This record gives sequence, structure tokens and C-alpha cells, in this order.
Amino acid sequence: MVAISENAQGRLTIQTVEIAPNTTAIRSLDWDRDRFDIEFGLQNGTTYNSYLIKGEKIVLVDTSHQKFRDLYLNTLKSLVNPKAIDYIIVSHTEPDHSGLVEDVLQLAPRATVLASKIALQFLDNLVHDPFSKRIVKSGDRINIGKGHEIEFVSAPNLHWPDTIFSYDRHTEVLYTCDAFGMHYCSDDTFDKDLEAIEADFRFYYDCLMGPNARSLLNAMKKMGDLGHIKIIANGHGPLLYHHLDVLRECYQSWSHKQANKETTVGVLYVSDYGYGERLAQAVSQGIQKSEVGVEFIDIATADVQEVNELALRSAGIVIGMPPSDNAAAHAAISSLLAVVKNKQFVGFFESFGGDDEPIAPLRKRFIDLGVKEAFPAMKIKQTPNEPLFRELQECGTDMGQLVVRARNIKQVKSIDVNIEKALGRISNGLYILTTAKDGTKNGMLASWVAQASLKPLGFTVAVAKERAIESCLQVGDRFVLNVLEEGNYKELKKHFLKRLLPGCDRFATINTQTANNGCSILCDALAYMECEVIRTMECSDHFIMYCSVEHGRVSKPEGITAVRHRKVGNYY
Repeated sequence: MVAISENAQGRLTIQTVEIAPNTTAIRSLDWDRDRFDIEFGLQNGTTYNSYLIKGEKIVLVDTSHQKFRDLYLNTLKSLVNPKAIDYIIVSHTEPDHSGLVEDVLQLAPRATVLASKIALQFLDNLVHDPFSKRIVKSGDRINIGKGHEIEFVSAPNLHWPDTIFSYDRHTEVLYTCDAFGMHYCSDDTFDKDLEAIEADFRFYYDCLMGPNARSLLNAMKKMGDLGHIKIIANGHGPLLYHHLDVLRECYQSWSHKQANKETTVGVLYVSDYGYGERLAQAVSQGIQKSEVGVEFIDIATADVQEVNELALRSAGIVIGMPPSDNAAAHAAISSLLAVVKNKQFVGFFESFGGDDEPIAPLRKRFIDLGVKEAFPAMKIKQTPNEPLFRELQECGTDMGQLVVRARNIKQVKSIDVNIEKALGRISNGLYILTTAKDGTKNGMLASWVAQASLKPLGFTVAVAKERAIESCLQVGDRFVLNVLEEGNYKELKKHFLKRLLPGCDRFATINTQTANNGCSILCDALAYMECEVIRTMECSDHFIMYCSVEHGRVSKPEGITAVRHRKVGNYY
């Protein structure tokens, strides 16, 4: 069955499919959603998956996003009399999955909500009327008849602190909510086309799951104790069945790699307050560009010992300021002052929750201990928007580059001197690549540029993963490639190599014109080309981007391109 709605939020449909005996998936398909959660772009929309299990008792696993309210509730009524629902399992309280819990409880007043202790505390603030509830944890089970026995697995910090998995021993279906999901909207209920989904599956992992790799490994270890798993019924995208073993192994491999990184930054925040989690994740995206591990901790619910343990093995700490009346969060932050070291880096941001604790007093206490500040404290005074998230990502990029600097110097020295000298004999032109996206302009010096095709006219450019500008160079993004002129490039080169504070206008003192695609043309450049990113390829510590040329012009026909000659090939 498919229900359809078209409104200002885009095309919305609901698909219902029987995925196992007495088990129906209710998939809310959000075809046109192009942003999600931490403001990362979506290429293929997303889904919000809910599940109905009918034994002698009836269980609903998660609900849907508020935008699907009428569609979802009407679909649910067509599948079951809501008054007959015995249990509602809330895998976690993020609004895209729990947004309709209160509405369902009004239709199912005798239902008992099953969730983790923290989730039920959150729900008490979301649901305005009293409701029946029960705390569940690892090993707890409920028997709903017809062979269906549901076992629960505690899986905190994936990517919320209150997450639980649910496993039906009869159907061998594991309900994992955010874990093993992807933002990919299609009519395929299952992962039938691996090639179509694998890029979104990896991107989702990197953005949402990777920062909690250690927690994910713990959850996967518990999954191994459950027995055979036939289907992973996730919260977003196609369910995992056809390629389940391959995709589980991907999670295992990626998580081991992430957890074993020798350099880690701890990100401390309060998940149920203001924009704390979304801001923290924006910072973490920037940190991870430098191949630095990130671990999240919700300081409102974490044990102080857990916070201190993370601080002791982290090269840096990012703190999202909690509300002034949250005693648990303040106790966790205060405990850090006894364990931080003067070789560590620290960064602070406000969570825009209305009564954030002031940054200045806490910042001074850390600085007085000799801890280095990785980026200027972010005092957020307006509702977070795309430029602000991008600025926070730049803050994270700065921190990531600082904490790996010593490691990178060591790696540079370890390369064979003959190889590095030989590679250094490859010469390159000098270019300035400029972007404009979501109201933010940026630019970088580029030298690894080479023509790659004649029909159409195209070239490749290599961009280091750690560069903040990389997020403005996704497939479909447009930019300008400015060619620098021999004998007239030193000032521009110096300017674009200079480090600026996040959010500063890179072009304030530069003479520019605006190209048709909205990016900056440098008036002192020899030539420029307006370009579009067609494909990208991950290549170790860089992304290689194949780009088409849409328009171009030479300002000085007699000029020649500036060329850079290096002596060694293992650093810029």
C-alpha cells in the first residue's frame, strides 16, 4: 500500500510492506528532503521507518516525523485498531522517530511505552499527559505470543544517548533505528541494489556513526550474542537483507579503524538542549577531515569517570556550554579541570538554548592551566543556519590540523629521501579555486590541477580532505578556477595561504568580480574558468574531482601561467 501527499515540504509518501511473518514496515518516504540533522546535504532524500508486529499482543516500533502526521496516523489506522496496541517501543527520542509518539498515545491510551531510562525521562517532557511506561535494558524480554519474543539491547550514543535495539527471536529481525541506516529514498524496501546505496551508506556512517565508533563496536558485540540476524530493520533508508553480511562487515571495519586512530578529540555536549548536538556534530565533521578520531559524550547523562577517561586519552576537547541549571553537566566539566594537560587543545561553543552558561569564566580556567585554545569561542546569538554550521566546521578543521601537526611532521621525515626528491620534480601550475555556497564564499590555493578530457572540456583537481572548502565541492557544486600569472602571483598566493579565523571574509581586501555561477573571479588573475564538479574519487588523504568547464576567459593573452617547482614531494 502507498499513501501520497504533496505539500510545501515536498513529496511525501508512505509505503507499507510485510517484511516477515506478522511484521509490517511502515516507511515514510521524504523524497525531496535535501538537508538533515547536522545540516549535511542529502542527494537522495530520506525515509523514516516504523514497524508493526502482531502477535497475541501488538507492538509498534518507533513512529515518524511530524510532517507525516496525517499520512502516518491514517496508515496506522488502516493496519490496526490503535486501541489494540499493547506496546510502543521508542528506540530513541530524536524527533524524526518519536515525533508522533504523543499522537499515537492519544489513539492508544492503554499502550505501554518501552524505552531506556534516559529516553523515558526525555519523553516525560515531550508527552503532556501521563502514560504507561517501562524501562528496558540489555537482556530484558517481552513475549507477545505467536512465537514472537522481543529482546532488548542497550546501545547508547548511537547517535543519541538513549538508544536501544530490539530483536524478535521468532523472525530474526533486529530493529536498530539510526544504526545501519542511510539517507536514501526509493521504492525498494530492501538493499537490493548495493551499488546504488553504498555511497549514501558510507556518508551516513561517517557523519552520524563514526564519531561514536567505540560505542558502535560495543553494540555490535552485543548483536553477536543474539544469534542469527536475518534482517536489520533500520530507521532510515532501505532495510538490510540482500547484502546484510557485507554491510555489517563494513560497519565493523570502519569502526575498528576509527576507534584505533592514535589521535582523538572528545566532543562534550548536551543532546536535549538547544542545538547542542547539531552544533557539536558540525564541529566534529571538520575535525574528522584531518583523519582524527572523534568521540561524543552527552555530559548531562554520562558518568564523570567516563568523561575523565575520554579527556585523558584525547588530544583535544570541545565543549558545548550546558544550561546554567544542569548540575550533572557542570560536575562533568568541572572534573575535567583536574585531568587536562597543557599539551591539549580546547574549544568552546554555545548551544543556543536560551540560558547557556557563559563561556568566558570556564575558558579562563582552562587557559590558566596552560591548555591551548584551538579556535575562538563561538558565542552563538542567532538561530543556527547553514553559514554558521559551515563556520563551526571550519573551527573543527582548525582543531584537527593543530592536533595532527606533530604526527604529520614525523610522517614527513620518515619517507625515503630519494622517493621524495623524485616526486618533487613533478611541476604544477598555480591557481586559486573560489566557491560560493549557502551564502558563504571561500577560496584556496590549488596546484594539483591537470586537464583530463577534450570532449567535454574537463580537468581534475586534488583537494586535501582536511580543507574546509571540500564541503563546497560536492558533485553538482560550481566554482571558479582562477589561473595565476607568472610574475604577478606572489601577493595572491600569500593572501590565500594565510590562515583566517573561521567566518572571516576571505575576499574583503581582494579586487573581484562575480561570475555567472556566483563565485569570485580574481581581477588580477591571468584567466578564469567557471566549472562544475562532475565526479569525485577518494584518494588516500585527498579527493580527486573531475570537473567540466562551462565558461572561461583569458584577461591577458600574452601572459603565461605561474608554475611551482618543488624540491620534495611529500608535502606542499
